[in-house]
Amino acid sequence: MSNSPMLTRHALTWLLLAQALAIIPHLLHVPLWILALWLFCLGWRIQIVRMRLPAPKTAAKLLLLLLAGSAVYLSRGSLVGLEAGVVLLVAAFILKLVEMHSRRDGLVLIFLGFFVVLTYYLFDSSLLAALYSLLPVSALLTALIALQRPAGTLGTRHSLRTASSLLLQALPLMLLMFLLFPRIAPLWSLPVAKERGVTGLAESMSPYDMVELSRSSELAFRVTFEGPLPPREQLYWRGLTLEHFDGRRWSRRDSAFSGQVAPSWQPQGESLSYSVIMQPTGQPWLFSLDTPQHAIPRVDMQQGFYLQRRRPVDQLFSYQLTSWPEAVREAEAAPSNLRASLRLPAQGNPRARAWGNELRARFADDEQLVAYLLEEFNRQPFVYTLRPPSYGEEAVDEFLFDQRRGFCAHYAGAMTLVLRAAGIPARVVAGYQGGEFNPQGSYLQVRQFDAHAWVEYWRPGQGWRSVDPTYQVAPQRIEMSLQDAVAEEGSFLEGELLSPLRYRDRPWLNQLRLHWESINHGWQRWVLGYQEEQQLAFLQRWLGQLDGWRLASWLAGLAVLVMGVLTLWLFKPWQQRGTPAQRLLLCYERLLAQHGLPRQPGEGIRAYARRAARKLPEQATAIEAFSRYYEQLQYAERGDLSALRQAYVQLRRRMRRWPWSR
Repeated sequence: MSNSPMLTRHALTWLLLAQALAIIPHLLHVPLWILALWLFCLGWRIQIVRMRLPAPKTAAKLLLLLLAGSAVYLSRGSLVGLEAGVVLLVAAFILKLVEMHSRRDGLVLIFLGFFVVLTYYLFDSSLLAALYSLLPVSALLTALIALQRPAGTLGTRHSLRTASSLLLQALPLMLLMFLLFPRIAPLWSLPVAKERGVTGLAESMSPYDMVELSRSSELAFRVTFEGPLPPREQLYWRGLTLEHFDGRRWSRRDSAFSGQVAPSWQPQGESLSYSVIMQPTGQPWLFSLDTPQHAIPRVDMQQGFYLQRRRPVDQLFSYQLTSWPEAVREAEAAPSNLRASLRLPAQGNPRARAWGNELRARFADDEQLVAYLLEEFNRQPFVYTLRPPSYGEEAVDEFLFDQRRGFCAHYAGAMTLVLRAAGIPARVVAGYQGGEFNPQGSYLQVRQFDAHAWVEYWRPGQGWRSVDPTYQVAPQRIEMSLQDAVAEEGSFLEGELLSPLRYRDRPWLNQLRLHWESINHGWQRWVLGYQEEQQLAFLQRWLGQLDGWRLASWLAGLAVLVMGVLTLWLFKPWQQRGTPAQRLLLCYERLLAQHGLPRQPGEGIRAYARRAARKLPEQATAIEAFSRYYEQLQYAERGDLSALRQAYVQLRRRMRRWPWSR
């Protein structure tokens, strides 16, 4: 049996509340059985407190642990890895609830609780999540305070006030550590399991993949331009260049890898400088306008003129680019690249191939052929829709000549196939188009429903040129937004009825949304985006050139300064008078010292009172009363200052009369 004191009802209440607050946000990401386990253990704990059920024996604990471990393995496929580890940690946090009975067990639960709060940032690092985390942290601190006091000696208000004071005292040191401590990859930047299914562009594309993206309002990235915002029709954000076609899907060439020779291009026209804050995608490619120049470490430009990191983007990633939209790209292309952009499957879609051959026979000039093909998309009764029909094996033929209903990927894929059949090197570009300008923060935000696909073809001496067949069918998609393009159909975010983006026509609601998103943008830019490069630039701007020793010296010196200021603020050595109770104690000591009973160095209040009572038995009752009231007020925090003052007055009156009466 442990010698640690038992848990008080007050401390247990705060422990239960803290555990609930720490677990609630995890319920969005952990298996449903975690909720059942929590309710079961909570009910058992309550029955233990009510003395209707005993605490679990060793065999029951082992059984619960085995069942929890088995459930983690069955739901996550492993006991190793971040997601499995988080579920296992939450399960252990819950199981500890039923077996704790002492203060030491309560401390273990509190320390587990801090880890559980921290692991929520694996799933959500937004400002709202950070603000919410203050609730369980405050509750855990309050529970920690309640554990240190005996039963009935501390009220709820005082517990909360002390916890809030501790958080405020930690704030300056926290800011200092944030600014100066070397930026190492935090826990939540580690790669998470693939089954999380991060929304975004994959390395291969079918038309229905793009349709699925168009149904998501998740943020893809935010962009801040140095200068005026370019026209919307210029905002084509390249993500991937897709050159291989298997008859159903477009994908990257197998030869696309980091480290290959970058394609040649020549700047032309005006440049655009901008910074991007990209959301985690689990993929290595970045988004940019054509044609980007960068100084991003460990990022290469691939043959398809898109940027690719040497590791996936598993955390918020910010970078700066300068693009030349009118640049000449590969005026003299390698024959192997051109052959790859002409390749078609051996069979499939015969009518589209025949049409390409027919157009080649009619138009000797590539530019005329491309212009005619775009006009056909405009003249024929094509329909832009988020509800395309289901196409069969000859999907391109059925789309071009039968149904004529589709999304951007249908148009881009069909036009690329026809151009290749006509002998023109062409490929599909997948990325995003447009975005929403937020005037509150002067930045552009691009969402998953802005996903888009277009075409680029190659001309000798002019290089790769971009065209967008979707613009010929639904110009409002490019000039305005996806919502405007499908307004009559009513299919915009039809699966997200509560999304505020569906109600942008409500001015007051839209303004609230833009303000909140601007605040989140600032959080991502200045807090989450404060990584190694940003920290180094900030410190060099204020402190000059830094090495490891100088940075450590600054950090240590400022930490000592902050701790010194906090110490002075807490103890206030310049205030010599002390509290009213302490001033009464000084008067009490001087009164007894006048009668030959000075207080000895290191002597406690109770010991001093007992010694004085033995020397002055006639005043023993008054001396012990003062000592008792002082201890209750100063240490138990449940006394009454007026009672202490009255006890001192009575003792002083008796001491003044005592020599004459003796």
